[in-house]
Amino acid sequence: MGPRGGWMLWTLCLCFSSRQNAALRVAMRESSLEVVRGDVVVLPCSFFTSSLLTRLNVIWTLAPSSSPQTPIQVIVYDHGQVIEDPSLIGRVGFTGIPWSADIVLNDTRVSDAGVYRCMVNNPPEAADPGIGEVALSVLAPPSLPACQWDGDTDSGGSVTLSCGVAEGVPTPEIRWDKLNPEEISLPINMEDERSGSVQIVNVSSQTSGLYRCSATNTLGTENCYINLSIYSSPDSSSGMLQGVLLTLSMSLVLLALMALLLWLHRTGQTRRWREGKEEEECYNEIRYTAALMKRSFV
Repeated sequence: MGPRGGWMLWTLCLCFSSRQNAALRVAMRESSLEVVRGDVVVLPCSFFTSSLLTRLNVIWTLAPSSSPQTPIQVIVYDHGQVIEDPSLIGRVGFTGIPWSADIVLNDTRVSDAGVYRCMVNNPPEAADPGIGEVALSVLAPPSLPACQWDGDTDSGGSVTLSCGVAEGVPTPEIRWDKLNPEEISLPINMEDERSGSVQIVNVSSQTSGLYRCSATNTLGTENCYINLSIYSSPDSSSGMLQGVLLTLSMSLVLLALMALLLWLHRTGQTRRWREGKEEEECYNEIRYTAALMKRSFV
């Protein structure tokens, strides 16, 4: 064998040796994905190997956004068998196994959000690094907010309007408005990311009306309402005026009664005086009878 043949043989041996010692590689075509709740999403995971796929092993796990410290197993491919997590049966599956480790996730839920890890092993090759990650965000419109109020609805009291929303991705923005007699935006005190409150002090009849809480994100808006009624006591100035008028009325009635009593009293005294005078005149009168007159002239 000449020098040329020896060189070719050496090259073939080197290529074969490199092929045997090649490490399996995993590549993620996307680092992050977004999906609207209820839609379908494909989580990509590509791998490159020089060995036969008879011993291929693929494991997908999820570190949920709600509890990243407690990852769960999503789906496994091992020696031709597919094993799904019981909570995901019917919603997850491989799309091109064994040539591709991509999986499809349908009827997505907010709880599906988190970091997915694709781990591929194909003995005798060693994985380097053998693990790929993709972050999944599941968008959702706001849930119906809950409105409530607390406080003193008497005039001069203080009332707090509160509103909270349980779900929504991105986190919904909370807003309070008074709708009538005209729409007025109210300042919000955010208690946390998903609830906001409004405090109204020294309430009056003008505070009464319809109030709306809105929860809004990129997917929509949901509202709840409170109809607030403030009890207002009668105005103090009008009360004083009524009191003065009542006092004057009673005074006039009393004066009229006193005048009547005085008139009756004086009328009675006049009558008695006249009757007494008439009786006195009757006693002092000299009565002449026929006998007296006859005696007078004898």
